[in-house]
Amino acid sequence: MEFHEKLQQLRKQKQLTQEQLANELYVSRTAVSKWESGKGYPNIESLKCISRLFSVTIDDLLSGDELIILAEEENRTNINSITHLIYGLLDVFTILFMFLPLYGQPDGDYIRSVTLFSYHDSEIIRLVYFILLILISIWGAAQLILRSLQQEKALKTFRIGSFLLHSIAILIFIMTRQPYITAFSFLLLIIKTILLVKQAKWQHT
Repeated sequence: MEFHEKLQQLRKQKQLTQEQLANELYVSRTAVSKWESGKGYPNIESLKCISRLFSVTIDDLLSGDELIILAEEENRTNINSITHLIYGLLDVFTILFMFLPLYGQPDGDYIRSVTLFSYHDSEIIRLVYFILLILISIWGAAQLILRSLQQEKALKTFRIGSFLLHSIAILIFIMTRQPYITAFSFLLLIIKTILLVKQAKWQHT
């Protein structure tokens, strides 16, 4: 008997509905339905709760093969969670670019490095910089919120958006001849790319 069949049997023996079981485990009814239909496995914490609730061991609930599948799913989930956390933090920390002297301000025959607040070469360009950096930071905060809510599908979309926003910012910095902020932004984009490559590699090993 596989896990989803055992869970369904244990729930019915205890005369619980899927909704009631979900409340006992502090998960959604959709999650319980998914487990009972054989479309997924609970994480380790939920599995421990199921074990305590029905007074059975984890070994009784899962076969050796199922334990391996669960461990692999848990590993993938953890990798995704860490990746989304770093992505969100990198985007949120972009707000610091406003306070660092990364912008070239013409001063006679010289160009001084100033913060965005002290940059006055072009008010329109300055406004564009502010909008871009604030937008990227808000995007990062939204990613962290979605991560805490475990909205995996939405996070994938936001990750693509993060890439696009950063790429647009880099293009604008290049077009307006800002080498320092371009270099820092490009470094963040490289870090994101490395994370994606490593994530894909870890998930296929």
